[in-house]
Amino acid sequence: MTTNGPTAKLTADLEDLAHRLVVALRLEAAPIAITFSNHAGDAPPFGAVSPPPNGAGRTGAVPAGCVFWMKATERSFSTGASDHANCSVGSYTHGWIDFATAAAGDDVAAVLASGWVDEAAMKELPHVRVRPQSVTYGPLAGCDAIPDVVLVRIDGLGLMGLQGAIRDLRIEGRPQCHIVALATQRTIAASLGCALSRARTGMPPEQMTCAIPGHRLREVVDRLEATVALDRAMGSYAANDAKRFRD
Repeated sequence: MTTNGPTAKLTADLEDLAHRLVVALRLEAAPIAITFSNHAGDAPPFGAVSPPPNGAGRTGAVPAGCVFWMKATERSFSTGASDHANCSVGSYTHGWIDFATAAAGDDVAAVLASGWVDEAAMKELPHVRVRPQSVTYGPLAGCDAIPDVVLVRIDGLGLMGLQGAIRDLRIEGRPQCHIVALATQRTIAASLGCALSRARTGMPPEQMTCAIPGHRLREVVDRLEATVALDRAMGSYAANDAKRFRD
């Protein structure tokens, strides 16, 4: 990593923004950066050995791409299509495969057969429009370039702050991974999570996710800090007022 000049300044700026996000949202997990590339990733490969394929031939480096969100708080790494391939839904939303290929997967067949989602909803899922050659994940604080997406794991209080700060915030449901695709399309989106992702990642029940387009990060942090300051002032007022009702 360059240690002086514009790159060093950008790295310092992103580290500062990451810190401000942690403080404003009271994050337990560090914000992560996600970058889609049309070339091999700049970070080291993820490096995991995939388990033997299941009966339908499906496997990958992790159970689903959302697992990389958990790993990326610790280190930066690059991934390819095969790393994501165990989850056909995530492979589709991240642009690795087209809908027809995803729909042919045994995991998508199980999802459709259960009624968890229907085919029409699957077809309408936001997805990355240009197939990447690599996707790089890592801590936002260690970035030396503006990422495509910043992803944070938030609680209900954090979602309240974000909804107050960002008037065009979209709040989404299942599957959770499509908020990353929305963020690549300039939309700030939060997800309540989904059963598949929670089971695969072990994400705590009280946590949700929000995906922020990298180019909107400073705007979001500035607005969020102002909103959170007002929320805390109102909370302090209400707490003091409530003291009159205590025995």
